[in-house]
Amino acid sequence: MGLPVLAALALGAWGLDRGGMWRDEAVSLQVGRRTVPQIWRLLHDVDAVHGLYYLLLHAVLAVHPGEVVLRLPSLCAAAGTAGLVAALGMRLVRPRVGLWAGLLYAVTPMAGHYAQEGRSYAIVAAGAAGATLLFVRAVQGGGPWWPYGAVLALTCWLHEFAVLLLLAHAVSLALARAGRRVWRGWAGAAVAVVAGLLPMVAVSRGQAAQVAWLRAPTAETAERLLQRFLGPSDAVFWVCLGLAVLGLQGLVGRREVTCAGVALPVMVVPPAALMLASQFSPLYVDRYVLYALAGAPLLVACGAERVAGAVGRLCAGGPGSPAGRRSPCPALTGVLAVALSLLHQLPLLQKDREPGHRPDDLGAVSRAAARGLVAGDPVLFLPGPMRNVALTYPRAFRGTRDVALVAGAAESGTLYGREAGPREVRRRLARLDRVWVVADGRQLAGRRAPRDPVERAKATVLGQQFVARREAVRGGVTVRLYVRPLSRPPGPPSPPPRPVRW
Repeated sequence: MGLPVLAALALGAWGLDRGGMWRDEAVSLQVGRRTVPQIWRLLHDVDAVHGLYYLLLHAVLAVHPGEVVLRLPSLCAAAGTAGLVAALGMRLVRPRVGLWAGLLYAVTPMAGHYAQEGRSYAIVAAGAAGATLLFVRAVQGGGPWWPYGAVLALTCWLHEFAVLLLLAHAVSLALARAGRRVWRGWAGAAVAVVAGLLPMVAVSRGQAAQVAWLRAPTAETAERLLQRFLGPSDAVFWVCLGLAVLGLQGLVGRREVTCAGVALPVMVVPPAALMLASQFSPLYVDRYVLYALAGAPLLVACGAERVAGAVGRLCAGGPGSPAGRRSPCPALTGVLAVALSLLHQLPLLQKDREPGHRPDDLGAVSRAAARGLVAGDPVLFLPGPMRNVALTYPRAFRGTRDVALVAGAAESGTLYGREAGPREVRRRLARLDRVWVVADGRQLAGRRAPRDPVERAKATVLGQQFVARREAVRGGVTVRLYVRPLSRPPGPPSPPPRPVRW
C-alpha cells in the first residue's frame, strides 16, 4: 500500500501551485474564508451539496488562505484512495494485484487532475473507496455493517451522488449470490444512509437552478468517460481495455465476492445510473462520478494477474530457481508496465498542470486587470459571477469602484454579491465616461444573450453608449476598457452613484 500512496503524493505535488485558480476553485477559496455563520447563511440559498466541504475548508484555510493549502485536502485524499484501491486488490486477490491496482490509480491522469483541484471530488472518491473496502470486509468476514454505513453516509454528505454506490454494492451482492444474513446487514446500512441523506436532497432540489446549464449525456459522453478511466492515450487505453476484459473471467458462478464482482459494478453502475437519470433531468458531469474510477484499475489488475501467471512460471522455471520459492518477477513486471504507461502519458500529465488547461484561469485575468486598473477606476462585471475574479484576487482591484454592486458576497449571503436593479445600473453607467469591464467573452461577442434583466441592461448600455478602446483576453474572459464618445448627450441630472469600493 505504501508505494501507491507515495506515487500519488509525488504526482499530485508536481505542479500543485499553478499560479491561478479556475472559477469553481475560486468559489471554494472565497467561501472557505468566510465565518461559519456566513457559510451557514449561504447554504440556505446555494451550494448546499458542498456545505460539509466548505466547513472542512474553513478549518484548513485558517492555517493559511492560499491556493496550495486549498488543494492539499484533495491531494491527501487522492493518495489515500490509491492506498485503499491497493488494499481492495490485496484483500480480494493477492498483494501484487493490490500493488498494481494502487499504482494504476495513482498514475491515471483523471485521478491526478482532481488531486490538484480545490473541490470535494477527490475526497468523495476516498470516502467511496473506504466504504467499498468496509463493504468487502463485512461480506467476507460477517463483521458489523455500521462502519460501512457511517463512512458512506459521511461521503454522501460531501456529495449526494455518492449514494449511487449503494446500487453498485447491491449488484456485487447479487453477483456473489450472497445469503439472507448479508443482504439484511447491507439493507439496514443502506436504509440508514438514504434516510440520513433525505434532508440534503430536500434542500438541494430547491437549488436545482445551479445545474440548469447541464445537458443530457450521449454515447460520446460514455465513451469519453471510459477513455478517461482506462487512460486517455490510445496505446494505454487499448492495453488496459484488453486486460480489463480478461479480468472479467470468473465474474459469475462463485458464491463469494470477487475482484471483478466488486470492480465492475463500482466502475459501471454509478455513471450508468446517473447518465440514465440525466436523460430526463440533466445532472451528469464526469467529476460527479470520479469515485467510480476506483473500479477500473482493479479490473485491469485482475486481468494482469492472469497474464502474470504465465510470466511467473517462466521466471520461476529458469535455471537455478529453488523449488517452492515464489519469484518476484511477475510483480516487478507489473510495476514496470505501470511505469511505462506513466512515461507514455507524461505529456498529458504535464499539460494538465498548465493553468490554461482548466476551463479558465482567474489568476491570469486578475494580472491582466492589474496592468490597466488604477485606484478610483469604475469596474463592471458581466455577468455578475465574473466578480469571482475580484473576490479571489482582491489586490488587483484594490481601490476600484464596483459599478453594479450594492452588497458584498459575504454580507449578503450569496456567492458573488447582490447587484442593483436594471434601472439603477443604467443610471450609474450614465454618469460614467469610462468603465473597465471584466466579462465572459461570449457575452461581449453576442454569442450568448443574457437572460437576466440586469445583465441585459449592462450589455445594452455598453453596446449603445460606449466604444471599446483596449482589451486583454485570457481564455474565455475579456478585460476591456470602454469609453463614452465625446459627442454623447448629457447625462440625467441625478446625483452620481456611490459604487462599492474594493
